[in-house]
Amino acid sequence: MGGGEKSLPRFLRHHHHGKRQQQVKDVPKGCLAVKVGQGENQQRLVIPVIYFNNPLFNPLLKEAEEEYGFDQKGTITIPCHVEEFRNIQGMIDREKHHSHHHHVSCFRI
Repeated sequence: MGGGEKSLPRFLRHHHHGKRQQQVKDVPKGCLAVKVGQGENQQRLVIPVIYFNNPLFNPLLKEAEEEYGFDQKGTITIPCHVEEFRNIQGMIDREKHHSHHHHVSCFRI
């Protein structure tokens, strides 16, 4: 990714990381845990950090910013439906597959 923190979207640079030690251990290097959905339908997902630089992911970050602002504590929450998130995830993965990028395997619930 290069450039360190400066290459991350502003949303992530201002994010407060208040994760518990146990949760951090189950997140592989190059990945980040997020919460997707609202209320009882919310799921914790582990995704590659490179998603945050993908233009397909930008609307999800904008939605999170509008809903919660930049001062979320702990895990970033993305308020879209889990199915919508999975569709975007699939599009990003197909895009990466077609461009022969290295695939980071970190998708877990």
